[in-house]
Amino acid sequence: MTRYIRYAFLGSLGIVLVSVSLANRQLVTLKMLPDDLAHLLGFNFSLTMPLFLVVLGGIAAGVVIGFVWEWLREHKHRRTADVKRREVRKLEREVKSLKQKQNDGKDDVLALLDDVA
Repeated sequence: MTRYIRYAFLGSLGIVLVSVSLANRQLVTLKMLPDDLAHLLGFNFSLTMPLFLVVLGGIAAGVVIGFVWEWLREHKHRRTADVKRREVRKLEREVKSLKQKQNDGKDDVLALLDDVA
């Protein structure tokens, strides 16, 4: 059921993006600097492209910047989780070692019963 909802959402999103793209095909010029500042500095970078590429590219750039920002922000949480994971592994090895020492010399069946308890 949720698969169909996801497909319906993606289909409607695709239709909206295609219609926006078809409605905004006119060319626009993007300039790196205002004209007065460009004349003062002696250079200006400009790029002419369809308006829908500017809009969709801005959205894509915002999503990528947001993902990178969150990944950097969550670094401390991932590091803490990694430290805790290593500590759990160490403690599990220690418990296993202590159980083996406790069960030395016991019958195998009794050792298995102690492991379960």
